[in-house]
Amino acid sequence: MHICKIFRNFARFFPIFRDCTVSQKAVILHSILKECTKMNWQKTILSLLVGIGTCAPVLAQEASDFEIEEVTVVQRKKGKVKSRTEAFDTEKINSEELCRAACCNLSEAFETSASVDVAYADAATGAKQIRLLGLSGTYVQLIQENTPAVRGLAQTFGLEYIPGPWMNSIQVSKGTSSVINGYEATSGQINVELLKPQTQNPLSVNLMFNSEIMAEANIMGGWQIKDHLYTGILAHYTGSYMGMDENHDSFLDVPKVQNANLANRWFYKNGNYTFQAFVRGLYDRRRGGQMADTIANPYRINLDTWRIEGFLKNGYVFDEESGSSVALITAVSYHNLNNTYGVRNWKADQLNAYFNAIYQGNFEGSGEVDNDHRLSAGVSLNIDNYHETLSLWAQPLDRLEITPGIFAEYSFKYDEMLSLVAGVRADYSTRYGFFVTPRMNIRYTPFEWWTLRGSVGMGYRSPNTIADNAFILPSSRNIHLDNPAKQERAVNAGLSTTFYIPLGSKELQLSAEYYYTHFLNSLIVDLDNDPHAVLIYNQSDIPGAKSFAHSAQIEASIEVLRGWTWTAAFRYTDVEQTTFNAAGKAQLRPKALTNRFKGIISTSYQTPLKKWQFDVTAQFNGVGRMPDGFTAYGDLAGGYGTPKPLTWYPQLMAQITKYWRTCSLYVGAENMTNFKQDSPIIDSFNPYGADFDASMVCGPTMGWKVYVGFRYDLEKKEE
Repeated sequence: MHICKIFRNFARFFPIFRDCTVSQKAVILHSILKECTKMNWQKTILSLLVGIGTCAPVLAQEASDFEIEEVTVVQRKKGKVKSRTEAFDTEKINSEELCRAACCNLSEAFETSASVDVAYADAATGAKQIRLLGLSGTYVQLIQENTPAVRGLAQTFGLEYIPGPWMNSIQVSKGTSSVINGYEATSGQINVELLKPQTQNPLSVNLMFNSEIMAEANIMGGWQIKDHLYTGILAHYTGSYMGMDENHDSFLDVPKVQNANLANRWFYKNGNYTFQAFVRGLYDRRRGGQMADTIANPYRINLDTWRIEGFLKNGYVFDEESGSSVALITAVSYHNLNNTYGVRNWKADQLNAYFNAIYQGNFEGSGEVDNDHRLSAGVSLNIDNYHETLSLWAQPLDRLEITPGIFAEYSFKYDEMLSLVAGVRADYSTRYGFFVTPRMNIRYTPFEWWTLRGSVGMGYRSPNTIADNAFILPSSRNIHLDNPAKQERAVNAGLSTTFYIPLGSKELQLSAEYYYTHFLNSLIVDLDNDPHAVLIYNQSDIPGAKSFAHSAQIEASIEVLRGWTWTAAFRYTDVEQTTFNAAGKAQLRPKALTNRFKGIISTSYQTPLKKWQFDVTAQFNGVGRMPDGFTAYGDLAGGYGTPKPLTWYPQLMAQITKYWRTCSLYVGAENMTNFKQDSPIIDSFNPYGADFDASMVCGPTMGWKVYVGFRYDLEKKEE
C-alpha cells in the first residue's frame, strides 16, 4: 500500500517536478529514496534511480549552483546469504559469519549452521568429520575454488588443512549440484573461496590462543606487482605442546599438534584474458595416545602428513555481450602420510591430477519478458594413483583409477520467476566402467515473497576403505572386508521453500526443506555384529540390504533491530542401513553414532558504527544409536544385550569482539555447558587388549574451551 501510494503521488506531481529547481528535485528524490530504503524495496529504488537518470543532463548543467553535503550509508553485511534467483539451494557463508567464532579452520566454520554437523571422529586422534543431510562428509564434494580439495587420503584431517582466516567465503549447496564440477556430490557440495591477491589487504594478521594450550598465527597479504599482475601470500602455523588428560583415562584428550601451512597465488588479467596460479605446501605432525612416563609399554599415536598442491586457471571471454567464454583448469596434489596407532601402521600416498575444460555461451530469448539461455559443455579428466599399506591386513590396497568424462549443462531463466538448470555427464572409470550422471535443479517464484526449489540427480564416488573409516584404526577391532569395494551410487531428491515475510520495516525469512537420499550401492561399515570387529561390505552383495537417509529442516531468521539478528533452526534426520546382529541376521536399523536431530538458536548484535559485537549460539544435539554391545558411555554392556538409550545434550558458545579502525580483539568460549562423553575410550588402561576401542564417540570429548584472539588489517590504498 505504501509503495503504491508513493508511485501515485510521484506520478501526480511529476509535471510539477520537471519545473522544480535542481535543489528542490534533490530534496524530493532524497525523501522518496529514504522512504523506500526504510521498507527495503530494492526494485523500487532501482526504478527510481532510472528516473533520476533522466534528470542527469539538468543536474550536470546546474551542478555549479548547489552543493549536496556528504552522505555516509552504513549497512551491516549479512553473514549468511541465500540467493533468491539461483536454481541451486545454496547458502553463502561470508567472512563476517566466519568471524563470529574462533574459526581456526574449515572444521569450525559451521558452528552457527544448522545444516552442517561437525564432530570428533574418534577420541584419540582429534580428527573431525562433517555431516550434511545426515550423511558423512565422504558423500559431500568438498572443493576449493572449484578444484578437488578434501578427498581421498585427505578425508581424515583435510578440514583442518584449510585455515579459517584464509577463507573469503564458503558456498554450501544441498542435494545435487552442477555436473561441471564432477560426479561426486551425493548429499551436496561445499566450495571454499580463499582470499584473492587483487582484493585482499597488503597485510593481515590473525593470532589466537586457547585454554587447550594451543596457539595459532596467520599472516596474509596481497600486492600489485605491476599493471594487471598481483600476488599474495597465505601463511599459517598451529602449535600445541602441552598434553591434556581431563578425564584421567591415561590418553591425551587431543594430540599435540604442529601444523605449518604456506601458500602463494598469482592473478593476472589483461583485457579478456584471465590467469590464476596457486601453490601450497603443508606439514602436519600429531602426537597422542598414552604419554605418561610411568606406563611401561605406552600406546602411541604418531601421525605425520606432507602435502603439496597447486592449480592453474586460464580463462578467455570471446564476447562479453553474449558471454561466450572458455576456461581451462588444471590441478595437481600429492598427499603422503605415515600414521602409527599402537601396533598398527598405515602408510599411504596419493597423487591426484585433475583437468577440466569448459565452454560457456549465453543467448537471449525473444519476447518482451527477459529470458536468458546458457549452455555449458566440456571435458574432464581425473587421475588417482594410490600406494597404500596397512599392517596386520593382507588386503591389497594399491590402485590406479583414470576417469575421463564429458558433460553438458543447460540453464534457463525466465524473468525473475523461473530458473532451471539441467545437466548430464558421462564418465568412464578404469576401475568401475561407464556411468552416467543426470541432474536437474529448478526454482519457481510465483510471488516476490515466496520461492520454491526442487532438485533430483545422481551421485557416484570411489570408496577408500581405510581413509574413509580411519576412525576405527585406534582400536583393537579386527577389520573384515569380504569383497573388493564397489563404486557407491545414490539418487538424491529434495524440495525446499522460502518465505520472505515483511514485518514493518524488517523481513522475516522462513524456510523449510526435505531431502531424501537412496543408495543403489554403498560401502556399509557394520559395527553391530561384533564389538571386537568391524565388517565392511558392499550393500549390493547382501540380498535385500538397504541404505537411505531422510533429512527435514526448518529455519527462521530476522533482523529484529538494526544490527541485531536472530536465527533459529531445527533439523531431523533418519539415516538407516542394513547391518548384521550378533546372530548373523541382516537387520535394517538406524545408522550407529549418527545424530537424529539438531536445534540451533543464534543471535548477533553489532553496535552502531561497528564498535562492539556480541555473538551467542546455543545448540541442542540429539545423539544417535550406539552399536550393539555398548552403553551410552562406551562400556561393554555384557554380551550383545540392548544398548542403553542416549539422550540429547546442549552446547553454548559466545564471543565478544571489540573493533578499532584497523584491528579487533575477540574473546570467546565454546561448550560452555561443559557436556562431554565421560568414557569415550573403552578399556583405555589396557590398549593392547581385545576390548580397547576409541571409535565409540557419540558427543563432545572436551569440556569448556576459552580463547582470545587479535586481528589486524593494513587497509588497501584506494587507487
